[in-house]
Amino acid sequence: MENKENIEKQIRTLKGIREMLDMNRTEFSKYMEIPLRTLEEWEAGRRKMPDYVLRLIAYYVKMQQVLSEKGIELEEEHE
Repeated sequence: MENKENIEKQIRTLKGIREMLDMNRTEFSKYMEIPLRTLEEWEAGRRKMPDYVLRLIAYYVKMQQVLSEKGIELEEEHE
């Protein structure tokens, strides 16, 4: 039961971060460079993301906000 509760918490957190950024799944997958199918599987609860991935996503989003507030833009990679 604990594992199911952990997955549900991950789903709520991931969706919450995505919704906070006002992005749909496609936009968020591109922003975070996560394959869309992987993101869909995580949000549907069919696959459990590693705990460290969720922490890294939250950290990245927070740091982007902090840097933006200070007027600092990170150089984006060119594809």
